[in-house]
Amino acid sequence: MSSVIITGASSGIGRSVALQLAKSGKYEYISINSGHDEKALADVAHLIEEISDKIKVITVFGDISQNITAKALIKKTVSVAGGVDALINSAAISYVGLLMDMNPDEWRQTVAVNLDSVYNTCHEVLPYMVKEKRGRIINISSVWGLVGASCEVAYSATKGAVNAFTKALAKEMALSGIAVNAIAFGAVDTRMNGHLSDEEKNELAESIAIGRMATPEEAADTVIKMLEMPDYLTGEVLKCDGGWI
Repeated sequence: MSSVIITGASSGIGRSVALQLAKSGKYEYISINSGHDEKALADVAHLIEEISDKIKVITVFGDISQNITAKALIKKTVSVAGGVDALINSAAISYVGLLMDMNPDEWRQTVAVNLDSVYNTCHEVLPYMVKEKRGRIINISSVWGLVGASCEVAYSATKGAVNAFTKALAKEMALSGIAVNAIAFGAVDTRMNGHLSDEEKNELAESIAIGRMATPEEAADTVIKMLEMPDYLTGEVLKCDGGWI
């Protein structure tokens, strides 16, 4: 039985990954999580079921930055699917503004959602993957984790940490047959960039070599291609930004 878990699945890249994987027909069980929009998560589950009535959808609504939610997500998936073949960590939030204007609670929330969630899910899923001596983990990251961005210090810091986490965990898990990689996306046309005005979006597009932002579907296709790679590809942070950075 093949199963995949996707966090942050109610919107953006995570949502597109869930739907594209459903269309691919490669997984019998698709487990999805969101902590901010229960209706949107239910809508994604319904869309997956419309794509294929052969796919069993598992939903767990809750804040994945809390370990109790990660435990519930992994436990429910293993109980229904018998194991976990792949984990895609896509839950993330951003804060746009000067660091000196960011209060401690906003900082801690960004770190919790973007970094603690990755620890939580990996910590809970790894015993099952190690037992089977196989598995794939993909962490959705950002080019800001590679080069940093003004007015996005917290987001940049957490994505840089995710990149380092990915490389380190890959070294721990390689001999257990578990590949751990990250994809550092550039500008993707999702709700996270919804604060940009049309003028700002045009200026951003002009700074990207390919001349536009990525679509969520293109991002999802990149994730799926990485899932299909041999386990010799591990510890990689793939930059996918249309030639931007």
